[in-house]
Amino acid sequence: MKMETQALYIISVAAELAGMHPQTLRIYERRGLLQPARTAGGKQRRYSNADIARLRRIAELAELGMNLEGIRQVMALEILVAQLQTEVALLQDQLAHASSAHSSSASQTRYGLVPLHQSVTVFGRRPSIFDQER
Repeated sequence: MKMETQALYIISVAAELAGMHPQTLRIYERRGLLQPARTAGGKQRRYSNADIARLRRIAELAELGMNLEGIRQVMALEILVAQLQTEVALLQDQLAHASSAHSSSASQTRYGLVPLHQSVTVFGRRPSIFDQER
């Protein structure tokens, strides 16, 4: 994962890898779609492989006809979905671990819903406590 987020490329190389003009990358940064790293002096932008992938995703969404604000919202939702998927997977693992620990300690006792009484209602006739079928 470190290789994905390590800022390696200057703007011209990043633009070439993403298939865009360097000015487009500057526009995306101004609009908040991208936050490249900066050198120690803060003068030069440095782009990572994750930034290049993000630029390619922006290009895909733009080809679908989305404007920059729509792209920003879609990408924010994609990040949220990925975070929630990670959280769900973690919770599922915790649940599986807890249920396996519980089932081994409960000596395989199974608890579930058991119907107490089943009845059939016939239209036009009210069931009585004296009915033999009960």
